Amino acid sequence: MQPRFKYTAAAPGIYDAMDALDQYVAESTVDRRLLYLAQLRASQLNGCAYCVDMHWKDLRALDETEQRLYSLDVWRECPWYTERERAALTWTEAVTFVATGHVGDAVYAQVRPHFNDRELADLTLAVATINAWNRLSIAARLTPGTYKPALTAAAT
Repeated sequence: MQPRFKYTAAAPGIYDAMDALDQYVAESTVDRRLLYLAQLRASQLNGCAYCVDMHWKDLRALDETEQRLYSLDVWRECPWYTERERAALTWTEAVTFVATGHVGDAVYAQVRPHFNDRELADLTLAVATINAWNRLSIAARLTPGTYKPALTAAAT
């Protein structure tokens, strides 16, 4: 598959706007590992190969286990995710699929005990942001495999 165009050349302001969102998310109240897990799950749901590659590598740089990564598609069936992570993944899926199911009261009730208002707002922005990145990446056909993680382990 060939890339279609480069945002940096065609409309560099797009990356500036998205980077501002990423900067806010990076400084949010939610743990970076949990944010990356949510971003990886949303990218899986959206079928964004570039972002799946990126967030998998970011999580590995934080010493996330292969077992937790390769089983993320079936997280409900696996015992190695915490209740807080399960809540975040439930929220991630609901926000990602907002067009088909909205974010129902039952989902909110399940998530609420694990996140305060600020954390839930930050998690929601993180999910909305990765969904936007997924759409940008898929539309432009960014080449997966080219991403190199920063030294994220030192930043946590």
